[in-house]
Amino acid sequence: MTKKDLLTPIGITIGFIMVIFGIASNAGFGGMTSFIQASSIVIVLGGLVAALLVNFNVSEVKLTFRVTKEAFKQTDMNLRQLINLFVGLSERARREGLLALEAQLEEVEDPFIKKGILLAVDGIEPEVINDIMNAEIIAVEERHQRGRAIIEKAGEYAPAWGMIGTLIGLVLMLQSLSTPETLGPKMAVALLTTFYGTLLANLVFIPMAGKLENKTEQEIFMKQVIIEGVIGVQSGQNPKILEEKLSAFLSEEDKAIVEQDEKDESLGETANEA
Repeated sequence: MTKKDLLTPIGITIGFIMVIFGIASNAGFGGMTSFIQASSIVIVLGGLVAALLVNFNVSEVKLTFRVTKEAFKQTDMNLRQLINLFVGLSERARREGLLALEAQLEEVEDPFIKKGILLAVDGIEPEVINDIMNAEIIAVEERHQRGRAIIEKAGEYAPAWGMIGTLIGLVLMLQSLSTPETLGPKMAVALLTTFYGTLLANLVFIPMAGKLENKTEQEIFMKQVIIEGVIGVQSGQNPKILEEKLSAFLSEEDKAIVEQDEKDESLGETANEA
């Protein structure tokens, strides 16, 4: 299930608030106008867009907005529920046969799980299932990397274009050395482009690319668990053994929760017998 990831907009907002607070605490809110320079914004954003258009092709540029939206989404991935699903599938397969699993696929939303179970139902060898599903994982990883590349490049180019804007400002400033009273304001304007480029790179683009990379790693991890589960079901492993095998993917915290749940169930059964 996909829902909004509020941490991304919250983090970006807090970052901008801290910058505004730092400026206001030293120069007052009236001093904010000194940090707004249209020409500097045009140089950084215009140069950034131009560089990305040179670096990427049309199809990759079109991915930008779709990839960016992914940083504001969060997919619930509950490993314990996934393990319970495969344990249930394993029990039904041993009891009724693999063909019985086809009817249960209507309850499964994940297309990767469906694909794996259908391969198992079709009698495909475990080695072949592993190869097919791992090939899909590689394809997903490469597709995500291509989509993330444009955000990563934006993080690289933004500070560089900020520096280019600063150099332009310095050249213009040096041309007016005959009027010393203008040097201070022109120097401030020259530095603003570096400020904009660095802020965009380190508050927006680089953190966003990092979040997208983490999401890819989490998705691949879950897919690897799914492969192990599908092969376990297909090979007719004992449900308890399959559960122990998949539980190796759980974190220590999740393992402790599972152990506590098992103790609670055991105590409940003992109380009922008494």
